[in-house]
Amino acid sequence: MFGSSELISRRAVLAAGGGLGLSAALARAAPAYARTSVVQAALAPVAGTRGERALDLEIGHFQLMVGDRPGRAMAINQTIPGPLLRFREGEEAVLRVTNRLEEIASIHWHGIILPPAMDGVPGVSFGGIAPGETFTYRFPLLQSGTYWCHSHSGGQELLGVYAPFIIDPAAPEPFAHERDYVVMLSDWSFEPPEQIIKHLKKQAGYYNYQKRTVPDLFRDAARDGWPATLRERMSWTKMRMDPTDFADVTGYTYTYLVNGLTADANWTGLFTRGERVRLRFIAAGAMTYFDIRIPGLKMTVVQADGQNVQPVDVDEFRIGPGETFDVIVRPADQAYTLFAEAMDRSGFARGTLAPRAGMTAPIPPRRKRPLRTMADMGMDMSGMEMSGDMAGMPGMSNATASPKAPVMDMAGHAAGDMAAVERNRAAVGSQVTSPHAHGAVAANGASSALASMGTPLAAKPGVAPTFIHGPDTHGVGNSSVAMVARNRLHEPGSGFDDPAARVLVYADLRSVTPQEDQRTPTREIELHITGNMERYMWSFDGKKYSEARAPIPFAYGERLRLVLVNDTMMEHPIHLHGMWMELENGAGAHQPRKHTVSVKPAERLTVAITADAPGQWAMHCHLLLHMEMGMFRVIEVSSPPQ
Repeated sequence: MFGSSELISRRAVLAAGGGLGLSAALARAAPAYARTSVVQAALAPVAGTRGERALDLEIGHFQLMVGDRPGRAMAINQTIPGPLLRFREGEEAVLRVTNRLEEIASIHWHGIILPPAMDGVPGVSFGGIAPGETFTYRFPLLQSGTYWCHSHSGGQELLGVYAPFIIDPAAPEPFAHERDYVVMLSDWSFEPPEQIIKHLKKQAGYYNYQKRTVPDLFRDAARDGWPATLRERMSWTKMRMDPTDFADVTGYTYTYLVNGLTADANWTGLFTRGERVRLRFIAAGAMTYFDIRIPGLKMTVVQADGQNVQPVDVDEFRIGPGETFDVIVRPADQAYTLFAEAMDRSGFARGTLAPRAGMTAPIPPRRKRPLRTMADMGMDMSGMEMSGDMAGMPGMSNATASPKAPVMDMAGHAAGDMAAVERNRAAVGSQVTSPHAHGAVAANGASSALASMGTPLAAKPGVAPTFIHGPDTHGVGNSSVAMVARNRLHEPGSGFDDPAARVLVYADLRSVTPQEDQRTPTREIELHITGNMERYMWSFDGKKYSEARAPIPFAYGERLRLVLVNDTMMEHPIHLHGMWMELENGAGAHQPRKHTVSVKPAERLTVAITADAPGQWAMHCHLLLHMEMGMFRVIEVSSPPQ
């Protein structure tokens, strides 16, 4: 199931074709809520055998004409995305899913708290839906908000098996709106999934057509001088990494969609002047982070991952695969472009908000592609007070330089020679008490857990604590180590080049009401996000799922802290099934609940979890190919005491 090229290779895929043909074909393939410009209607329930109201869904192949060539996708009820599924809090959801494929299929209800047997992950607590069979999902709806569903079988999600899932609240919401639209963002490739993986296995940057060029070299030298420019280039060369590496799969092969429609097809949401419009953004892209803005229009964020948050006014926000954000806008009597730009700037999706059908607004200029910094590489110590011993350690002479300057020579580490890293670590001396233990559990609370991974370095006033630690020793499963890991919740991420723009950051999020469980976590589990880009291997703690199949144990009822340390130079959206993660962002009793958290490069992010769901649950990166290549674990919550 995980990382199986055999499973993926059996999937029908789209043939290559022209953009105009795709626009027309996808317009026909899109569900009614994507094709019409009215408040979106949900799939109507049908009577069940027990007198219940149920929804009937089918997963099947879907014939799609792309230009003058036919292709075969996969879809729910013959639409991409699938139909809008809408329920009310307190109802029992009954969904009868029939598999019309020739292989095992599944539906996972992303972000929904439900019994493990209903979660829809084959191989964990569910066997999958065999060809020709119908599986009835049945679970109570104990929450409300914006969610979605998708296949959890091989590459089916990438091929179109996903749909929005909306739960209306039983009580009035703390915000008002007159218009309500789902905005489902996704990515679509004309290449077979196994071909994408094959390319990435052979050449890590296969889809990166934005690498730095000779003219870039001369431009940087004119600005920074030749010595500094050459040192910076050599540092990246020695690390065998590229500062333009923001996405494994880019607009070179992807077409980006809004509600299943291309930019040419231009999904349009209509409004009446003076209305408050609710936009439910769902990131259903298999491998794409989107940066969302509506030029000329402020957005007020009111929900994150289906949970109400205290309103935050922003100009822009980044959304990772698996996340949802609800915003309220108050448009004037004019058209606006809804612009969703890929994080690496290799492409975009767009739609329109307009008071009348047929209106459009200008598409904003494309922004230049961003560059990674030494902070992204976990080698920026510019915000720390350095002791005399540390300032003199090998490779640390530039520790107070800007984030763009190299601050540590990682050549030995990048080449696989851990001796260089050990020398640096030894030079730190008493600053590090012991190497961190991957997946280790500290029984004595936060102080013991922090001691197990290193003493925090003294931070300058107003700077988040920073941790330095030694190398991972899990071999080929991890090719880099974040030598300096820090809290980056106050940072929007790379690529936002307008200093006047207000960009949403995780530190902004505050729940509307205090969380029910206010206990201090009594133990910590530290998990490192790891990978080897050259071999296209992704993992936790340097081990693929096939190499570390033993579940991570949670004790029923306990309050614990999960520490996620990103040792890679890429963002990763980590999704936990079955339980909420409370983002420890300084909000105290109002820290927000999320089902998916995006962890930046070299970030040390912590979440509090109440283990209140007995059974086995998946936890994985929601970049689909990363999960398939091994970044997946099972969490097992023990049974409650009798």
